[in-house]
Amino acid sequence: MKHLFLMRHGETLFNIQGRTQGWSDSPLTKKGISDAQTAGQFMKNFPVAFDHFYSSTQERASDTLELVFPDVDYARLKGLKEANFGVFEGHQQYLEPQSTNGKATFFSDFGGETRFQVADRMDNALSTLMKKDDHQNVFCLSHGAAMWYFFTRKNRA
Repeated sequence: MKHLFLMRHGETLFNIQGRTQGWSDSPLTKKGISDAQTAGQFMKNFPVAFDHFYSSTQERASDTLELVFPDVDYARLKGLKEANFGVFEGHQQYLEPQSTNGKATFFSDFGGETRFQVADRMDNALSTLMKKDDHQNVFCLSHGAAMWYFFTRKNRA
């Protein structure tokens, strides 16, 4: 049986500043670093031996993976990147509407991706990995919205 483990990156500067952070990047905070190191201590006793490690190409994700698993080789995959939020990138989150009335394509109207594009990108990347014969216990480091869209991809309403 194959197993896929997904983890979100640690807290970043944009997280504490309340800025939209999709394809934009910002560094991990001291708390983000500390939390990743704590997760690394936890993972030392985790009852699964991972055979492959992957990270989003974004620095906050790869930095987190390197803190959780400091001595592993890993590959960076564009398919694990966070959603692109278009013109909202880097701006204060309060500038985004409180409700998009469930419109899954909202950000594409402003130069970003739809939730379906992100979900499909994640699904393609993860499915490709998990189809490999030597991939039994795979650990991937990604992002909050990208993982949420992936997990809820069957709900296309």
